[in-house]
Amino acid sequence: MEYGIVRHDWKHAEVKALFEMPFNDLLFYAASVHRKNFKQNEVQISTLLSIKTGACPEDCKYCPQSGHYKTDLERERLMEVEKVVNQAKLAKEKGATRFCMGAAWSDPKDRDMPYIEKMVKEVSALGLETCMTLGKLDNEKAHALRNAGLDYYNHNLDTSPEYYEQIITTRTYADRLNTIDHVRDAGMKVCSGGIVGMGEQAADRYGLLMQLANLPKQPESVPINMLVKVAGTPLEDVEDLDHFEFIRTIAVARIMMPESYVRLSAGRTAMNEQMQSMCFFAGANSIFYGDKLLTTENPEADADMNLLKKLGMKPETREDYSDEAYEASLNSAIADKATSELFYEAK
Repeated sequence: MEYGIVRHDWKHAEVKALFEMPFNDLLFYAASVHRKNFKQNEVQISTLLSIKTGACPEDCKYCPQSGHYKTDLERERLMEVEKVVNQAKLAKEKGATRFCMGAAWSDPKDRDMPYIEKMVKEVSALGLETCMTLGKLDNEKAHALRNAGLDYYNHNLDTSPEYYEQIITTRTYADRLNTIDHVRDAGMKVCSGGIVGMGEQAADRYGLLMQLANLPKQPESVPINMLVKVAGTPLEDVEDLDHFEFIRTIAVARIMMPESYVRLSAGRTAMNEQMQSMCFFAGANSIFYGDKLLTTENPEADADMNLLKKLGMKPETREDYSDEAYEASLNSAIADKATSELFYEAK
């Protein structure tokens, strides 16, 4: 089997064979594919901000923002544009190159679109890549977001088609695929991945990666999340996923989608430095930076930068952002422990 080429015809048996390779062999192949397609020792840094929190009508069983479950999450309205832009400025000062904005919606309503489009335009004007996750999109709203300057749209498939109805019943798998089609048609880049550790079988992890890799065009960004169990959600007591299985998932994602950014996303608070380092070696080359991912915890920003420095890694640079500026932001983040200001919780 030849590794490191983009394919859209992956079969179940092939993916199963990758997952079942001896662990060190799998990591070696994944690392080789990564170095063939990306600069080694660089990590793309993104910041994620919740611009509207809670009261979502969807019933995703992992999500504390769902209005179907009783969690301690405080419901918050859509943030003001100025406050979002201020947080984007802080994120850029700390070294982020992409600013992601998430809203707990089934889909954005017409009345919200002018505010959303203004957020995109003003954040983009700062020189940051822009990304949003707002739920389902129709063709018209996708084009409106692209015209406003949105670079990426996030819409995860979450799991395999076979397991999907065990996790979500208010939105179909076809709905998710249709949104990705609309995003592509509008000319935006796709950010799409999933969550592992939701009680699924190994075959469901194979199926998720097959669905992503076999899309007509593979996502430019593939977030791999490890379930963060939240009290009050139906998955709060699900059995923990073995950490080696999670690292295998990262490695196989890298092999199957060699040109995509593989993002080490939610669940990093449960990963020690050694586990995260193995994920980087296996091909993860993007992280969310900061102490909060929408409504769940994330390692503090200074801890992230300390780890990268230990590993001899550095944040990926954009053409309009110099290496010197990144070095300054790296050293500043390590020295500055007061990182809580980076995220506004829309209270």
